[in-house]
Amino acid sequence: MQQLFPAQAVRFEKALAFHCGPSLAGIKTANLASFSAEEYPDFLDLLQEYAAVFQKKGVRLTLLRQSPRYLLLVYRESLLWERLDHPPVQELLAREGYPLGEPLEAILAHLQVRMAKGKDFPHEIGLFLGYPVEDVEGFRLHKGENYKFCGYWKVYSNVEQARHRFARYDKCRDALCRRIAQGQSIARVFGVA
Repeated sequence: MQQLFPAQAVRFEKALAFHCGPSLAGIKTANLASFSAEEYPDFLDLLQEYAAVFQKKGVRLTLLRQSPRYLLLVYRESLLWERLDHPPVQELLAREGYPLGEPLEAILAHLQVRMAKGKDFPHEIGLFLGYPVEDVEGFRLHKGENYKFCGYWKVYSNVEQARHRFARYDKCRDALCRRIAQGQSIARVFGVA
């Protein structure tokens, strides 16, 4: 995989490990990663190459936005479908006009449109990322203020549960980053090479 863009591929793999390790490992629904077009001039080709390889393991790399930076959603399709099938999640997404019952591509296309409309992320992106519904709704209601704890997201409900999840994500990310730093490819780590 690193044949076409070796320097960019190494940086890309390090970024994926750091920002998306938990979703690649299957312990988190999805992660977001942001990439500079200046730093990755061949980003779209690189993305296509990695997306094809990871698809074999049910991991999808979907570009949500291209400007001003590339914004990549990395997710396990089965986990995202399971998440989106949860009634409280569907209720919040329906309120924002998501085409529930349609293919995942249509739902993600609606998210892309919502992201393009504003300079801030739509609050419901947290549902796609696996955040608790109570925290996504708390963020919306409190406009990002008055949270109880902050880590991977702003926590409005169960702080201890969030601390446990954050520690698990950190441990996963750190282990993956160590393996990449030792020269292993991310594809080999996840058995897709």
